[in-house]
Amino acid sequence: MTCRGAFAASTCRADLCAGRPRKVSAYADPVATSRLNRVAVLVLEGAKPLDVGIPAQVFSTRASMPYEVRVCGATPGLVTGGDGLSYHVAHGLEALAWADIVFIPGYRFPGRDDPPQPVLDALIVAHSRGARLAAISTGAFALAATGLLDGKRATTHWHYTQALSAKHPLVRVDENVLFVDEGSVLTSAGAASGIDLCLHILRGDLGVAASNHAARRLVAAPYRSGGQAQYVPRSVPEPLGERFAETREWALHQLGEPLTLAALARHAAVSPRTFSRRFVEDTGYTPMEWVMRARIDVARELLERSERSVEQIAAEVGLGTGANLRMHFQRILGTSPSDYRHTFAARAPRRD
Repeated sequence: MTCRGAFAASTCRADLCAGRPRKVSAYADPVATSRLNRVAVLVLEGAKPLDVGIPAQVFSTRASMPYEVRVCGATPGLVTGGDGLSYHVAHGLEALAWADIVFIPGYRFPGRDDPPQPVLDALIVAHSRGARLAAISTGAFALAATGLLDGKRATTHWHYTQALSAKHPLVRVDENVLFVDEGSVLTSAGAASGIDLCLHILRGDLGVAASNHAARRLVAAPYRSGGQAQYVPRSVPEPLGERFAETREWALHQLGEPLTLAALARHAAVSPRTFSRRFVEDTGYTPMEWVMRARIDVARELLERSERSVEQIAAEVGLGTGANLRMHFQRILGTSPSDYRHTFAARAPRRD
């Protein structure tokens, strides 16, 4: 079977979304530059269809997005994929020399053979000239084969984390996160976390309002941090998981009010100690750090979409004073509210 449409298209315009590292992105500014940001999706032999489709879909959901997407392979033409699908790609490795960011979707049998040397060489050259390389799921094996992950944190699907560690012992594999951002190289866990990685990148490029807008169009969670745990099968049921998710949702509607560990634990009907332990396991953050980051996220969207003062926003998100907001904004994002507003306010998407 040949997969057509978005997979076969040589180029496609892309929509709005915003993935966000902890610091404001230092990469290409799609508003300030005169051309679109260039995204290449590298389809390897045995490529998994969902992994291929995620970046092609996320970065091309609307014609107004400042991205151009090209789907490529080692050579133009038919690429045999996994799960009975094949892909007709219009571009070869020249697309990697063209791209600002290269996605490497997951593929079958990653521990068996590395991609062809010309593919690895092209990835290394793309990285050396400043392109970001982002692996989805088992695409981390291809990225690790370049040596660019040596000494860096990385993740992949939980089923393959031990194999990745064994094959590439210099990579610091973290099996308990959704994605890892090491600046110019990024990795994600399973296919669904590839959406989180794309939103994370878009958040850094365009801001939180654009990221949330794209997530709504994709019917996806607005933002799951990279530190959140993978959903690894456990030997016993986890009845508290759904209850904790309900508590997080409740807390998001209470950010303007005082929120304490005791109040969160009371809502979840567990002790504060149990709540703290399980919350860190589920999200990668302590409860109060998660609340603080949620407040900063709301503040970011208000800075992008409204003309409220920093003092007004601080009061609205439960941080009390502008000084308090500035302190935590700087700590978490590495910039000030005023600089953030200057950078991202013009990029908030139109409501449609």
